[in-house]
Amino acid sequence: MAQLLKKRKLVLINPVNPVNTGLTINKSSRFPPIGLGIVAALTPNSWDVILLDENWEPFTYQEADLVGITAFTASAPRAYEIAALYRKQGIHVVMGGIHASMCTEEALQFVNTVVSGEAEAVWPQIIRDFELGQMQQVYQSEVIDIKNCLSPRRDLFHPDYMFASIQTSRGCPMDCEFCSVTAFNGRRYRRRPPSQVLAELESIPQKLLFFVDDNIIGYGKESRDQALEIFKAMVERKLYKWWFCQASINFADDENVLYWAAQAGCKMVFLGLEAEKVDTLTEVNKRLNIKWGVDSYDAIIRRIQKAGIAVLGAFIFGIDGDTLDKLCQRAEYIIHSGIDVMQTTVLTPLPGTRLFEKYQQEKRLLYTDFPKDWSRYDMTQVIHRPGSMEAETLEQEIDELNTKMYSWPVIIRKAIRTFWQTRDIAATMFAWNSNINYRRVGLCQRKAKRSNK
Repeated sequence: MAQLLKKRKLVLINPVNPVNTGLTINKSSRFPPIGLGIVAALTPNSWDVILLDENWEPFTYQEADLVGITAFTASAPRAYEIAALYRKQGIHVVMGGIHASMCTEEALQFVNTVVSGEAEAVWPQIIRDFELGQMQQVYQSEVIDIKNCLSPRRDLFHPDYMFASIQTSRGCPMDCEFCSVTAFNGRRYRRRPPSQVLAELESIPQKLLFFVDDNIIGYGKESRDQALEIFKAMVERKLYKWWFCQASINFADDENVLYWAAQAGCKMVFLGLEAEKVDTLTEVNKRLNIKWGVDSYDAIIRRIQKAGIAVLGAFIFGIDGDTLDKLCQRAEYIIHSGIDVMQTTVLTPLPGTRLFEKYQQEKRLLYTDFPKDWSRYDMTQVIHRPGSMEAETLEQEIDELNTKMYSWPVIIRKAIRTFWQTRDIAATMFAWNSNINYRRVGLCQRKAKRSNK
């Protein structure tokens, strides 16, 4: 009888790229895997669920009846390595997430089952099929209505995460050439009801919070009104959170939105600015930024800062039209502009994007020994043949410019200016710590490159 009542065990795994740890070297840049938390919440009480998270400690084998694993592209080789350990023991491994969704046939060489797309629509069926011994190789999820999306099992997350994460929306209509969000979450912007978001916010004990939406205020009046409802209710309910979010430049469109976001505890917003010249933005189809015009960047930044919110400006190096002069101009712009936090990444053709298809057809990918070479696709390495220079030249130039941008004099000046513009010590600390984190990542990468030579 005891044997009949024994619970099955589900082991969920969050792998980390061991070749290049990136922002995970900083504790304040690690965020809980809410996708796995939602899968855990969808799993019946007749199962025991544990979460193994390599953000904190290397994987150690745990007995399981069923294994669920997720991965970004750069951590896919690590996911396959862990999956092999379970398959050797005859344990069924299910893989989901953005990489498996974009590279389903590849993933099926290393796992038993792939979930393509958002897992909520198919996970209950997966559990039923497993219990009946009728597992399929591929479960294709449709783009779902997230109005009744469950909150993640936060009790499974490592207690040392400084920031909690929450999602209020999915999908992006922008369809930028280099971005795989549209391929994974669709072009239709979908929001959770404010009441559900607020109920989840009230259950989160951490003071520090990250809204993981690609654009927290969305597109159009209805989405903006819903975001505004959340901000106002956070103030009314006295939630006392400090948070940052991601948005498009339309975040600065409405001073009322900025005011209530700040009142609700917004200390920093991530803006994908990408480049400071229209011709460069055109190359990557950054339509919203083109519509507003790069001349408006400074006014947008000042408007956000006036509300007491710091601005993290994200820029890309290595776009086809980038010459050495253009790269230097971009770095000078980043240093001398009003941007509080400087994020620079290397243009990376991720699977599922039009950019990947283009470079693959043109035979411009430098590393194609897949899946091993996916570990290089982490947005810090030059993995394609650039349009205007040699790859080695681009990599060396990026390294030199990052050294200049993340120098102590620049970071200190940025911090002083942030406080002057926002008059908010918490926003200043968010910005300061973010710049320090990016500096540490750069130092770590340079050290790794020297050791590999």
